[in-house]
Amino acid sequence: MAKKVLSIQERLRLLYDLQQIDSQLDEIRILQGELPIEVSDLEDEIAGLETRVQKIENNIKEYHDEMSGHQAHVKEAEILIAKYEKQLDKVKNNREFDALNKEIALQKLDIQLSEKKIKQMKELETEKNDVLVIAKQRRDDKSGDLELKKVELKDIISRTEKDEVKILAQSEKQQKKIEERLLKAYHKIRNSYRNGLAVVAVERSACGGCFNSIPPQLQLEIGLSKKILACEHCGRILIDKAAIMEVEPEIAEAN
Repeated sequence: MAKKVLSIQERLRLLYDLQQIDSQLDEIRILQGELPIEVSDLEDEIAGLETRVQKIENNIKEYHDEMSGHQAHVKEAEILIAKYEKQLDKVKNNREFDALNKEIALQKLDIQLSEKKIKQMKELETEKNDVLVIAKQRRDDKSGDLELKKVELKDIISRTEKDEVKILAQSEKQQKKIEERLLKAYHKIRNSYRNGLAVVAVERSACGGCFNSIPPQLQLEIGLSKKILACEHCGRILIDKAAIMEVEPEIAEAN
């Protein structure tokens, strides 16, 4: 048996019904809002903060290790100074005396330099510890925000998941009734706009999508439903709702 050739009016009714179904899906996704994006952004931010915390902790460890190295160097210098001072009591000539005093002076200079470095490292360590406290606090705050967002998103998904699956199945069923060429055009228009409206009614002599005025002659043609017409401003498919509602969905399903 040959397929029934649908009239333009019936095709428009199919498209209109698909738009109504898809708009329900959009409402569910609007209910979820920006939460999925917010959760993803928070996860990325927390990962970045964790990396920052680890980097600061590594910096602090490096400062601490460097301080330990200088402190060990000071102790070694002090031991050498004590050793050289004992040797001063046993020198036999001025040359040895001068050489030992020179070594003692050099060791004392090394101690001064090491103590200066230790002081600098302590200051840097203090600064980094302050930054670390702030970074950890921010990370913990964001982690708390993330947990709240996840709970909120899980709650919304649990409330809407069944409806979303049901409506998605209705959309897929409705799409099978529409010829491929029209369906491609519908999806192309729908994907062009954030509100997902591809099929809109003429309301108060204006496009129901972009709200630009529709010329009287075009309004008349839309009302006759003899061909599929689009808004010259936004490209959305225009319908006369009263005209296409004359077609029963069961009749349209003949395709």
